[in-house]
Amino acid sequence: MPPTEFTPATQTELARFVAENAAGAKQRLCPAGGRTALRFGFAGRCDVLVDTRELKRVVDYPARDMTITVEAGLPVAELQQLLATENQQLPIDVPQAGRATIGGAIACNVSGPRRFGYGTFRDYVIGISAVDAQGRLFQGGGRVVKNVAGYDVCKLLVGSRGTLAAITQVTLKLKPRPQTSGWWWLTFDTFPEMENVLQRLLTSAARPTALEMLDVPAAKLVVTESRLPLPAALPVLAIQVDGTDQEVAWQLDELRKEVVPFGVQQLERLAGEEAEKLTTALTEFPIPTDEPLTFQANVRPSRCWEFAELATKCDVAVQCHAGNGVIIGQFPEQVATLEQARGLLDQLRHLARRDRGNLIVLHCDPEWQAALPMCGDPEPAWPLMVQLKRQLDPDGLWNPDRFIDRTAVAYTASIT
Repeated sequence: MPPTEFTPATQTELARFVAENAAGAKQRLCPAGGRTALRFGFAGRCDVLVDTRELKRVVDYPARDMTITVEAGLPVAELQQLLATENQQLPIDVPQAGRATIGGAIACNVSGPRRFGYGTFRDYVIGISAVDAQGRLFQGGGRVVKNVAGYDVCKLLVGSRGTLAAITQVTLKLKPRPQTSGWWWLTFDTFPEMENVLQRLLTSAARPTALEMLDVPAAKLVVTESRLPLPAALPVLAIQVDGTDQEVAWQLDELRKEVVPFGVQQLERLAGEEAEKLTTALTEFPIPTDEPLTFQANVRPSRCWEFAELATKCDVAVQCHAGNGVIIGQFPEQVATLEQARGLLDQLRHLARRDRGNLIVLHCDPEWQAALPMCGDPEPAWPLMVQLKRQLDPDGLWNPDRFIDRTAVAYTASIT
């Protein structure tokens, strides 16, 4: 049976509804904004879908202070349009920004190509309000950048996926909006050649904001999505810079001098509208399709090339945020059975775990979920996470199945 829906018009109305539920029916609640991430992770049990899209007020925007306070249901694209009027930005790349809400993006800790140069939501959320499972509206942080008093609730809720509380309002630190940006799209015969370039960039005079490593399947998907005439028959390294027109032109020229000696096969320089199209295509990866499984791996940045090399052998499309070691992958449609999926996952996870990395499943066939370790291998922090969940949500009402999968629950129970 599909869940019922509740759409609060105010934060107080949401808190009252949750309090009444905690005292009475104890239905399982699922906070949702633009519904762009409901398909990811474990298919959880949900009795009531709490729609936050009516919580979309701009509470305070002191532009000179480079901060803004908004309610959680405001779409990210609308937020960025407002900030652009003051030549400001929130430099986080959010897929489907026209639908995704700022609260949902923060709860999922979404980040994209510019993560390398600008960081993640943990670097920009300086104040937060949320409703816990008992219906208590609480706050953390504040509206000024230098507010450091108390426990850092902001970082606790970033990436919590609605399992600890429903985010209702946030205060964000902002950045100046660059005048322009540009990309180099570089192809190489091998991934080790690409790694040599990345090592050279550690001492570059330029300051890249994005370093994206793509294997051939991923490069083809990105080129198709961007509708740009870019080469995609070899592995790709895409490098972005931003700033004034003069700064971008100088950095792109400098990067060309630095990378050409390292075996670059083809170079394509993108600026203006073409650069924006490429940024959008990279942000939207993995392109929404009917592919059987998508995943995220975290490895040492210096190991991205090895992971991409293995993925290529398995015909898996991978996009590596090579400066951070975050990898997004998509299985090919030929993977049609659970056994095939498990075999590929085991190979990729083994490589990720070799240097204490991890791999989690973002989306797969619902019938596979019970048989796959959706949250990856056991982590030392899992018992602490369970204790925290029990403290904030003792009845398990907020997104109970998205908190931790069955494998993790069994592991935690075995050691506590």
